[in-house]
Amino acid sequence: MIVMKFSKHVFTVFFMVIMLQCIAQDVQQTERGVKLALNTTTVELQFYNASTVRVLKYPAGKETDPKSLSVIATPVKVNVSLKRSAGTVTVSSGQVNVAVNLSDGQVSFLGQKSKTPLLKEKAGSTSFEPFNDAGVSSYAIKQAFELDPEEAIYGLGSQQRGKMIQRNLKMNMVQGNTDDYVPFFQSVKGYGLFWDNYSPTIFEDNTAATSFSSQVGDCVDYYFMYGGNADGVIAQMRSLTGQAPMFPLWTYGFWQSRERYKSQAELVDVVRKYRQLNVPLDGVIQDWQYWGNNYLWNAMDFLNVDFPDPKKMVEDVRRLNAHMIISIWSSFGPQTLQYKELEKINALFNFKTWPESGSEKWPPNPNYPSGVRVYDAYNPAARDIYWKYLKNMHSIGIDGWWMDSSEPDHFNATDADLNTKTFLGSFRRVRNAYPLMTVGGVYQNQRKVDNSKRVFILTRSAFAGQQRYGANTWSGDVVSSWDALHNQVIAGLNFSLTGIPHWNSDIGGFFLWNFRRKLDDPEYRELYTRWLEFGAFNPMMRSHGADAPREIYQFGKKGDKVYDAIEKFIRLRYTLLPYIYSTSYQVTANQSSMMRALMMDFPSDKNVLPISDQFMFGKSLLVCPVVKPMYVKKVIAGKDTTMAEDFSTVRTRDAYLPAGSKWFDFWTSEPNNGGQWVKKETPIDIIPVFVKAGSILPAGPSVQYATEKKWDELEIRVYPGADGEFVLYEDENDNYNYEKGVFSTITFRWDDKKKILTIADRAGAFPGMLSNRKFNVTLVQQQAGKTSNVNYAGKQVKVKL
Repeated sequence: MIVMKFSKHVFTVFFMVIMLQCIAQDVQQTERGVKLALNTTTVELQFYNASTVRVLKYPAGKETDPKSLSVIATPVKVNVSLKRSAGTVTVSSGQVNVAVNLSDGQVSFLGQKSKTPLLKEKAGSTSFEPFNDAGVSSYAIKQAFELDPEEAIYGLGSQQRGKMIQRNLKMNMVQGNTDDYVPFFQSVKGYGLFWDNYSPTIFEDNTAATSFSSQVGDCVDYYFMYGGNADGVIAQMRSLTGQAPMFPLWTYGFWQSRERYKSQAELVDVVRKYRQLNVPLDGVIQDWQYWGNNYLWNAMDFLNVDFPDPKKMVEDVRRLNAHMIISIWSSFGPQTLQYKELEKINALFNFKTWPESGSEKWPPNPNYPSGVRVYDAYNPAARDIYWKYLKNMHSIGIDGWWMDSSEPDHFNATDADLNTKTFLGSFRRVRNAYPLMTVGGVYQNQRKVDNSKRVFILTRSAFAGQQRYGANTWSGDVVSSWDALHNQVIAGLNFSLTGIPHWNSDIGGFFLWNFRRKLDDPEYRELYTRWLEFGAFNPMMRSHGADAPREIYQFGKKGDKVYDAIEKFIRLRYTLLPYIYSTSYQVTANQSSMMRALMMDFPSDKNVLPISDQFMFGKSLLVCPVVKPMYVKKVIAGKDTTMAEDFSTVRTRDAYLPAGSKWFDFWTSEPNNGGQWVKKETPIDIIPVFVKAGSILPAGPSVQYATEKKWDELEIRVYPGADGEFVLYEDENDNYNYEKGVFSTITFRWDDKKKILTIADRAGAFPGMLSNRKFNVTLVQQQAGKTSNVNYAGKQVKVKL
């Protein structure tokens, strides 16, 4: 009996050895990682760097090498090790360990020292359903993952759902006017996941799984990246999809537009009025129909008789020390030169888009169809034609491009529409990447002809990787309401967490459908003011909308509470320009973000994870927008009920101060400990803003436009309570010479124990740089702070405070 048992044991061991040898034959180490041929599925792991791994899955017997539209990184050489154990192959880069179950292909991701997975696929959830994609054999694909029950994830783009943590939801990811989808999320556990697919996709998270399901794809294709924290994850995402170039300094000033200025005289007069009122302004925007009727839609030419001399218009704006950008679209009317040229190369789509009628009257008259068609931005020749006509605008001095309908507008979408042939296959296959392609075409073509002026694009839609194209995305034509204002905070933060750092919204909301009296409605006036206060801490501060004009003088005059509050925050924006521009340098040079969800800087404080109405602007300022009405009351007169302003009582807002830091009230310098809720008074001209202890905050001069005065006498505010550092960045304010190292930095370091501020040697140089300057250094205290005046000539100075 003993012999029989021993024989069975020997046989079992022998069988396992044979099986492992068979498995080993199916595991192929590649230049980038490993390729595993399993029973029904091939799995490839491709390391792009030690912290980022690409996972490809496709049916056994098929070969695929998909070319990404978003990912532009070239994989670096990574030394990986393979470890085989019964039923599992583990590939390690030194930063990330990836385990593949050899029976079902389940992939799990672990950190270098982690024994439990950071993320793992749901076993058996990889799905390839045969799909006929406009005559091409393909698959509908799905992959599900298992997240911890309480794990907070963020990202997925800019939506109007009002949901900060992206759990327990179902999202139909198809680009739209007010929804920009980026199939990327990141976790508080320090990892990110990018689903690299451009077709209509369902993202769903429930108690069973977290999944992406795409209508069409040749394979499952996603990237796992470990960054350790949110900034690290964003750095990995940008290393894959491209770094964000710098915007000109003037783009960070205040912008005014409306739907629409109806003549060049009206547009120039708006800038002139701001100058007469001594209210700062840097940009004005011309919206649509400067081209004339809808049959000339997006002609990129001033064919409207009320714009008789566009070159003079641009020159008049420039003489008033402002900049101008102009609305351009992704579609063309049948009488435009672009339409005719694009039609010859079969680069126009046949689906319903805006405008539907050739008549400008509302509602659209179906008896007079506009014939407007969207162009094939996936076609490089079509993108070149687009720029061929746009460069005429560039030649007369237009400073940037407002790329409207960059989703593009697509009404009543059908399967037939999605079958539309593009240069890269069916429209279905590449649908969500349309904004990436059309925005990229403008950026790349302008860079070919002009490095003296930085590309600046304002766009309504975005996709993964768009940060590399000098574009600021706005949240679309949102309908004005208090809920909408709150939703913008959430949308901007989740969008930034996808790695795209520049975002803004129409201050005041685009449509005023909820306010019958428009600007005469006191609740709207309060809402507009609060929205503008929030906008002062966005990467772009831009007032815009339909139904009523929004220029400051439409809200009264100096001495009126609303007018004064608006002016106060516009001026505050300009005071913060040295801080904002230096923060923008950190975005470009060090993969930082401007709008920062609190979980980015305080991940260990669990209280901050769901907070949706506060954020960091840069790494020093904690901003708490007011997103509820406070200063209106109902007035009943007979059967009528109206709203009236009521400033008789100063209201308050609760704000949470994250743990681990001391905080100073920006307005009063009052110190507060972190880890607590505080109640702050919020008159109409105040929102709670706090400065983190250890911050060094530069304050700029009072100006009418961003470059009016040199920064030769900056106030430097030091907030004690912790050591700190700040890098003041300066360059020529426009052009791409900074890419060649033509800029300077001055590093300020605060030693809190010794109460010494060290201003280091200036690094770098650029034409026009200040050789000598004064810093007025203030140690911020609740009582009058101590100020030291420092003459600085580029060499280290120590200041005892």
